[in-house]
Amino acid sequence: MGLRSEEGGSESRFAAYVEAIASALGHADRMAPFGSYCAGLLLPGDRKSVEPIAARVQPGRVRAAHQSLHHLVAKANWSDAAVLEAVRARVLPAIQQAGPIEAWIIDDTGFPKKGTHSVGVARQYCGQLGKQDNCQVAVSLSVANEQASLPVAYRLYLPQAWADDTGRRAGAGVPDAVRFATKPQIALAQIATAQADGIPPGVVLADAGYGADTDFRDGITALGLTYVVGIQSSASLWPPGQAPLPIKPWKGRGRPPSRVGRSAEHKPVSARQLAAELPKGAWRRVTWREGTNASLASRFAAIRVRPAHRDCQATTPRAEEWCLIEWPAGAAEPSKFWLSTLPAGSSRNKLVRHAKLRWRIERDYQELKQEIGLGHYEGRGWRGFHHHATLCIAAYGFLIAERAAIPPSAEPSAPFLQAPDIPDDYRPRGAADPA
Repeated sequence: MGLRSEEGGSESRFAAYVEAIASALGHADRMAPFGSYCAGLLLPGDRKSVEPIAARVQPGRVRAAHQSLHHLVAKANWSDAAVLEAVRARVLPAIQQAGPIEAWIIDDTGFPKKGTHSVGVARQYCGQLGKQDNCQVAVSLSVANEQASLPVAYRLYLPQAWADDTGRRAGAGVPDAVRFATKPQIALAQIATAQADGIPPGVVLADAGYGADTDFRDGITALGLTYVVGIQSSASLWPPGQAPLPIKPWKGRGRPPSRVGRSAEHKPVSARQLAAELPKGAWRRVTWREGTNASLASRFAAIRVRPAHRDCQATTPRAEEWCLIEWPAGAAEPSKFWLSTLPAGSSRNKLVRHAKLRWRIERDYQELKQEIGLGHYEGRGWRGFHHHATLCIAAYGFLIAERAAIPPSAEPSAPFLQAPDIPDDYRPRGAADPA
């Protein structure tokens, strides 16, 4: 790969890592470009698309390296799932050295795009921009503990207009088996696959974009998993000790009643109203972790409620679960709401710690985007989009494993990998001839 390292072992560890993961690519001749691509993602650089990577890792033969790397990421028919499984097998033991897996974190991330030809691009909400704009959005599942996290599933969200357009599907190489699915449906499928693959279980965490979906929450419960998920302040809840009205007795005529009910006097309230009506004693200050400059803490209330969405169509009331509410001291109103199926005996501190563990996914995406180049792929096809993401996760996995091997008290060291020396006669393609 033409890489060198200032420290004795990182290059050899990287070579061993590449060899272990590359076996999942299906062909031995893919190992060299796989290693070069991952190295290019790890090395410093403003752009992490194919040509800049080729110039970074093999500056003396950019054209040949570009062809090899482009074939690997855009054309070669290897399994993203198999490579992610190999990464998982190599990296999860390193993460678990600091403690067991505690959470499965669902999230999505957006990539602003120009034009309309890149697969899945549409005008939709982009978290990176904080508004609706032209972008691609991918849904991911990460496993995490307090010290580290690793994405184990990643899939592009294909908007309905794309899913129904046979011409655009064919042009972007969207597989026939891929049909329209909402983001919560994609996430639930990722969770079910992770469970079937035997990944160490954790509490499912997600923001209100997923937690507001009743079918998503019910699906997690049906899989035998617990969750702590965000909900909106408008979510309909039965206050503590309350439930829908029982099924009315049959009067002997017509179809017997079969559904629970509500009335003008007996009905659920919004999460916001519920928070406003709680007594002062319901709130406690909880510190959940140490931040960079200070402890992170806020005021929380935790109460047992019954979700009320669509329960008037049910034959029995929904089970009780936790509603966790954050209302920072001095704020005019609560800032966040969660529902959780953690056991009834769970402490408020445990609920808060799990709810706030979602910060790991923000760290994932920050590093994957800013350091690894997750959003730098310039191709337009389905295969290339997912291959690039898988290679980014593989590179990120090596970074996680290296960090796990370094004691917290160790002094900062040189970069894990360093770029090769650039030949004296090298100049980028298109640059003017100095002669």
